[in-house]
Amino acid sequence: MSDEQTPAKRDASEKRDWRDTVFLPKTAFPMKAGLPQKEPAILARWKEADLYGQLRAAREGREKFILHDGPPYANGDIHIGHVLNKTLKDLVVRTQTLLGKDAPYVPGWDCHGLPIEWKVEEQYRKKKRNKDEVPPAEFRAECRAYAQHWVDVQREQFQRLGILGQWDKPYLTMAFSAEATIVGELCKVAESGQLYRGAKPVMWSPVEKTALAEAEIEYEDVTSTQIDVAFEIVESPLQSLVGAHAVVWTTTPWTIPVNQAIAFGEDIAYLLVHVSQQDGTKQRYLIAEDLVPAFLTRTHLMERASSGEIERFDVSAPDFKGSDLAGTIARHPMHHLGGFFAKPRPLIAAPHVTTDAGTGLVHMAPDHGEEDFEACKAVGIDPVFAVEGDGKYREDWLWLGGQGSVINPRFNGPEGPICSDLREAGALLSAGDFSHSYPHSWRSKARVIYRCTPQWFVAMDRPIGASTSLGTNGEENPLVPSEVEGRTLRSIALSEIERVRFVPDKGRNRIGSMVEGRPDWVLSRQRAWGVPITLFVDRKTGKYLVDPEVNARIVAAVREKGVDAWTEEGAVQHFLGEGRNPDDYEQVTDILDVWFDSGCTHVFTLESGHWPEQRWPADLYLEGSDQHRGWFQSSLLESCATRGRAPYDTVLTHGFTMDSKGMKMSKSLGNTVNPLDLMKETGADILRLWVASVDFTEDHRIGKEILAGVSDSYRKIRNTFRYLLGALEGYEEAERVTDLAEMPELERYMLALLSKLDEELKAAVAVYDFNGYARALTDFCNNDLSAFYFDIRKDCLYCDAADDPKRRAYRSLLDTLFHALVRWFAPILVFTTEEVWATRYPDAPSVHLSEWPELPDAADARLLEIWTSYRALREQVTAEIEPMRREKVIGSSLEAKVAIGLPDTADRPMLAADELAELFIVSEVLLDTGTVVEGPAVVAHRTDYQKCGRCWRHLPEVEEDGDLCNRCGEVVA
Repeated sequence: MSDEQTPAKRDASEKRDWRDTVFLPKTAFPMKAGLPQKEPAILARWKEADLYGQLRAAREGREKFILHDGPPYANGDIHIGHVLNKTLKDLVVRTQTLLGKDAPYVPGWDCHGLPIEWKVEEQYRKKKRNKDEVPPAEFRAECRAYAQHWVDVQREQFQRLGILGQWDKPYLTMAFSAEATIVGELCKVAESGQLYRGAKPVMWSPVEKTALAEAEIEYEDVTSTQIDVAFEIVESPLQSLVGAHAVVWTTTPWTIPVNQAIAFGEDIAYLLVHVSQQDGTKQRYLIAEDLVPAFLTRTHLMERASSGEIERFDVSAPDFKGSDLAGTIARHPMHHLGGFFAKPRPLIAAPHVTTDAGTGLVHMAPDHGEEDFEACKAVGIDPVFAVEGDGKYREDWLWLGGQGSVINPRFNGPEGPICSDLREAGALLSAGDFSHSYPHSWRSKARVIYRCTPQWFVAMDRPIGASTSLGTNGEENPLVPSEVEGRTLRSIALSEIERVRFVPDKGRNRIGSMVEGRPDWVLSRQRAWGVPITLFVDRKTGKYLVDPEVNARIVAAVREKGVDAWTEEGAVQHFLGEGRNPDDYEQVTDILDVWFDSGCTHVFTLESGHWPEQRWPADLYLEGSDQHRGWFQSSLLESCATRGRAPYDTVLTHGFTMDSKGMKMSKSLGNTVNPLDLMKETGADILRLWVASVDFTEDHRIGKEILAGVSDSYRKIRNTFRYLLGALEGYEEAERVTDLAEMPELERYMLALLSKLDEELKAAVAVYDFNGYARALTDFCNNDLSAFYFDIRKDCLYCDAADDPKRRAYRSLLDTLFHALVRWFAPILVFTTEEVWATRYPDAPSVHLSEWPELPDAADARLLEIWTSYRALREQVTAEIEPMRREKVIGSSLEAKVAIGLPDTADRPMLAADELAELFIVSEVLLDTGTVVEGPAVVAHRTDYQKCGRCWRHLPEVEEDGDLCNRCGEVVA
């Protein structure tokens, strides 16, 4: 070939386009995700292939990991809180499965109780039907159908999120077998002596007409009517008090008609406020010394004296303490009505009386306050049950009989009947507004009251007995372990709280303080839809029947026919058996607290054998932090009462999801986020990535801007997989470089980084730190791969010969990266990783059957340290070049040459100049390792070399732009 015909001598317009010789990545994996369209199809394939069943078969015989699912209520579409909760559980199960464990997941639902019953009643009200006129069995059937409808709806919605589990066989508290198990657990509690019936004030909803548990209560700020009421003292060891008035202060005026005593603090100093009226009459009011100023303000005595409305008032110096008030008797302001109101009202000592607010004297209504009840009980004062379940006073009550409801603000207001009657009696000293936090029913949102009614309780401080129960084989089994006998439920529960692991650890103190101070567990509810309290009470002795054979017949009947078996015609005689007269026994008609139902789920899900892949106890319970007073606690108490230990070894709690501004979500505020709409718009994987990206142990946020950031992170992850798929196109096992010694140092460094990441991810899984897990993965993809490794090696991938050792090493490492990343991301991006896997291996089983990747033993702390300094130097070089790009001195970093001076004391090894040029993506590196500088000194200039027409590197052997460098010439030859 003549000189005129060589590539170096040709006119630029005649130079060849070498793009067809470059090994560009090729893949059918699209950058546009299209998740809303793809995800349902992937779900369908999983269902058809029975992916969950395949997993169980693949992990059979392996170490088990049991996460027991806390049951949501089956009464509406899922919300963003459900998304967080179920996705976290799925992350736990999938990561444990990835580690090779047998981690089954059986989802479940709470199907009994007020939330569902209330919804059915709402439907009744719309149709102007009265629930009380419907036969109970018919009503329960409607509740069962309503719950089943929402179980089916929520089941599909949870699966749409990619939650993998035994959805065709979930546990339901309304399943006959579950109801029978709950009855059996109640019988165990009763037979071991922990159950009793007593009359105590409990949280009561007048709207729902039932007792409520603390977990069913929420607190809202309200404005109530505060009143000061005068009770005339008619008898006292202190003669100076006779004829004076003991003043009580309350924010619940409706309890004054049920007052039975007045309490004082034994160490509180009291004095008398003397008031002289214009007509010459005088009154004396007994008040705690510290609270006189507030009393004068509320009653406006100063203003009234200055205006002349009253002649004067003065305060006598205190000369007695509360303890001096013992034996003092007052009379009710409405004593003229006779009967109950004519009885003496003693002044009694009570430890809960303080001078924080009020008058230092507390009116006592044992029907409507726990402390009132205990203080009155100590002096022989019993409740009178004046307020009915609907919040009205009994028809026969002398004052306001048949009136109410007591939670009506108008009824309690300054112009309501209570205040009006007290004012007419001359006993109302003040009435005004008072803002405070007040308990409401979580379901109806109505105020609740403390109301004393006969209820069934589990004792917290009664020693547990050693009764036995008939097992299924007819043999007697101990109800509780022998080491539990004689201990109290509270002591067992508190010791278990110390043993159990809490994530985060602050959960231990939270539930511990609740259990330490909680009252006895109120088990009974006055409703229709639930598991009955299957007890017979002897009408003569008042004791409930303890007979294992009777209990066994009840359990068997409920297992066959469900809860309706308890009230079926002829059931009483059948249960009691021969030799007992049904007329001698009261059949209890209350139902169980739904928290007892859910507290028993560990029994019929983990122990019953219905799911043989499960085992008891659970490794983990995972719910929101509100469940310290809910499911965590009811499960703990039920299990400690019957098994002497918690049903779990670890408790993980998550916070609540707020809007983007940190405000609580509310339909009325219009700031809710509908996950069903989001899945239609962006897909479930975006929501799953959001869950993995937040610090779920605290309250966290979601919103348009936050989801936009998550979507951006998703695109970068997807692009990483797209690059890997394209770069590995045509890769075969024969191409793999297996000997680490044959790999370039950069590949060995990346393997060391991968080993380090492997350790970080395993550590994150061990502590359920999915935020750290996701962050480590995304940072690796963005910082270590896309912005570093891929950027450096793209020249090798595109332009080296297919069999070049460095290119083979690169592609070998890319294959290792692919198998690691697709597995590590699989618990989070369940649909995307399946799409990625199927793109490369269209005929292979699901990626979710894979286990944690096995990586080469490439950990090398020294190499990590060396390359950390290389990367720091690379950043320094990039910073030096960037102004040249901004000022258009160069267009690409390949047009730059860099001179680097290193200090004399540098004791680290250094790459060769050509390797550094590849690392920095520049044309040339001039290295001086003997300069006297404090640190690396970098100077950048534009190169004088010409650009290779194929790899675009500027190299000395390229005579003219567009010619080929030596490497490219050999590759295309």
